[in-house]
Amino acid sequence: MKYALVTLSVPLYNSTFTYSYDESAIPSPLYRRVQVDFNHRKMTGFVIAISDEKPEGGYDVKGILKVIDKEDVINDELIRLSRDMSYLYKNSMGQCLSLMVPSAKRDSDSSPFFEENDFIPIEHLSADQERVIREYHEWRKKGRSLFYLYGVTGSGKSEVYLRLAEETIRDGGQVLYMVPEITLSEQLSKNVKARFNSRVQIMHSALTPSQRLKIARLVKSGDVDIVIGARSAVFAPFKNLKLIIMDEEHETSYKASNAPRYHARQLAQLRSKYNEAPLIMGSATPSFECFKLMKEGRIVTLSLPRRIGKGAFPDIRIVNTLGQKGNISQILQTEIKAALEKKNGVILFLNRRGYSSSVLCNSCGEAVRCPNCSISLTYHKKGKVLKCHTCGYVMPLVKTCPSCHSHDLITSGLGTEMIEEELRTLYPFARIKRLDGDTAENDKGYISETLGQFERGDIDILLGTQMIAKGLNFPKATLVGVVNADQSIFLPDFRANERTFALLQQVSGRVGRYRDDGRVIIQTSQVDNPAIRAVELNEPEEFYRREMEVRRKIGYPPYSRLINIRIRSRKEDKARAEAEAVEAFLSEYFDEREGIEMYPATSSLIEIINNYYRYHVLIIAKDESFSFALKVLEVLRASYKVDHDVQLEIDTDPIDMF
Repeated sequence: MKYALVTLSVPLYNSTFTYSYDESAIPSPLYRRVQVDFNHRKMTGFVIAISDEKPEGGYDVKGILKVIDKEDVINDELIRLSRDMSYLYKNSMGQCLSLMVPSAKRDSDSSPFFEENDFIPIEHLSADQERVIREYHEWRKKGRSLFYLYGVTGSGKSEVYLRLAEETIRDGGQVLYMVPEITLSEQLSKNVKARFNSRVQIMHSALTPSQRLKIARLVKSGDVDIVIGARSAVFAPFKNLKLIIMDEEHETSYKASNAPRYHARQLAQLRSKYNEAPLIMGSATPSFECFKLMKEGRIVTLSLPRRIGKGAFPDIRIVNTLGQKGNISQILQTEIKAALEKKNGVILFLNRRGYSSSVLCNSCGEAVRCPNCSISLTYHKKGKVLKCHTCGYVMPLVKTCPSCHSHDLITSGLGTEMIEEELRTLYPFARIKRLDGDTAENDKGYISETLGQFERGDIDILLGTQMIAKGLNFPKATLVGVVNADQSIFLPDFRANERTFALLQQVSGRVGRYRDDGRVIIQTSQVDNPAIRAVELNEPEEFYRREMEVRRKIGYPPYSRLINIRIRSRKEDKARAEAEAVEAFLSEYFDEREGIEMYPATSSLIEIINNYYRYHVLIIAKDESFSFALKVLEVLRASYKVDHDVQLEIDTDPIDMF
């Protein structure tokens, strides 16, 4: 009889248990998934070690019920990564490993390869591109492994990445190329397949588990040279990983929104360290965390300050919307008309889907709210329904106010659906298409089809949310219009200016990449906002300098690190009491500790989501005290007993407080 150490995806401090197996009946299950009986339930776990010795304790050891895989699905590196993840993000090893391996029982027969073969490499690099590749190799000889390709939009970062990837593959290594969105991974895969002789795979959460499992096995066997993918691609089981590329590093989609709430940038840094493989991050708008490390010299900065070829920075104009009638200003209307007359493409950006953001009662002032969440419902004119974009609740449009029963209801705020209607009235002969979460919701091919149409010139005006704001290249586009830049400014978040600047800078970068006649119109009521002024004047360094000084004075990231402990329950009193109890538990460790500040337990900004009352305890730790905070939270995980009606989750380095 032999014994296997099996880790399960359960929210326990220790998720690893011993099971027995008969070697004559079951081949070695090491690094494979197995089915076991846990607490009278059949569960799937991962075998991370085997032993000839029965564990001490005198208790009965249950046997493995079934070995699911015929070959390994994890390796030593992923086990090591799961341990580090467990400690940093405070979830069990089993929960972390379950993210890394698809739940499929067998490979898919459908090919995950893309068939497009239309990319021609750039023959001659710009002087800046040649310089950064030369600098990269010089720093590599000095033993440096963390790099940041800080380049303006249209400066040719992608070609630098691909040249370095080609060098790595020629030397026998594999490459991980990460992008923040599925949209970008699909477009990029089209561009690189021909260059790498089809030994390219795309990995993201939209693939079926069977497809993902097939790709993982190809990667693990070494039959794939380069993996392109969104956040979850960081878990690919490489045989010989020698280069990691992380494009658009600043994007918040690299942070998982569900537990374990990992950040792909942090895991990429760990895998870089494990494999002694360089990590090259890049963006025109670095995160403040990376910008600080660059200024301190802890990350090597490779600079691309100019656009390549005939590309030029667009002319940017700010339009004050105070007192404006209609959603599209006269100035923007004129610019759209001029672009259409020249047969040029127009991109209109509004980061809110639906027709209007809320339905209000004109008598009592109350908004029609979601019955499950403490937020207002969004009106969608198509279908005449109200939707909650948080929990997914849908109801028919009401005719009377739920609070006072008045019939005097009005819509408030604007969404892409409303702007589309307005555009069709203003430009009846223009070919207009909308790209947002609603239009793409039930059609996986809609995104790539729409982007392809716009790229070919079959669409005149592309209206969309942040799906169209980043990383995409549209040679025919000459005008970008930002319908309402105020939405991100007024978020109750200390990162509001940072996000506004990054979003506007990125969406402005969609034009002027191949020509010198790009124009950007930004509509806002906050014309003096620092982020908007920095975009208008093209002064990113000054914006970073000022905003970082504000962060330094108040002690917020990147000059500290946050840990948010979220507590939720269907019973408000239970959630509040548990949050206060957690605060009291941690106070014994943190009250006298210099460098750590703990905010009192309080309700979350969105107090109710999906009928759960939400409270949180926020910890702010200076860099030197962060490791102490993690150790204390290990004590919390190991010894604190949570009420059975309550769920507790620890979010390390949260990106929002909602």
